[in-house]
Amino acid sequence: MIQKLEKSSGKVIGFALSEKLHDEDYKTFVPEVEQVIERAGKARLLAHFHDFHGWDAHALWDDINFAAKHYNHMERIALVGDRKWEEWMAKVCKPFTMAKVQYFDASEIQRAWEWLFEES
Repeated sequence: MIQKLEKSSGKVIGFALSEKLHDEDYKTFVPEVEQVIERAGKARLLAHFHDFHGWDAHALWDDINFAAKHYNHMERIALVGDRKWEEWMAKVCKPFTMAKVQYFDASEIQRAWEWLFEES
């Protein structure tokens, strides 16, 4: 499940990701991010993983397509979680985006928001 977070504003948009992601999740997530890109030119994304169980095959394909289409449209990506593999995922995704990617422990979510909102 993907839910938009209330702190989203301007070019910064955040989502909570939980359970297993499906194609339907991307049908709401992608248009919201694309609206930010259309309006601001580039987006800054916070992905907060909580009780996350990965993707089904179609959602994984959606994720790969999104990353390829928006390779240059993301400015910063903050991955927030509490598991080692989520921290590892932050390192793995770096070659697939021009964005600065940083992992934050779940206890540092406020710091993640501040990093996204700070002027470059």
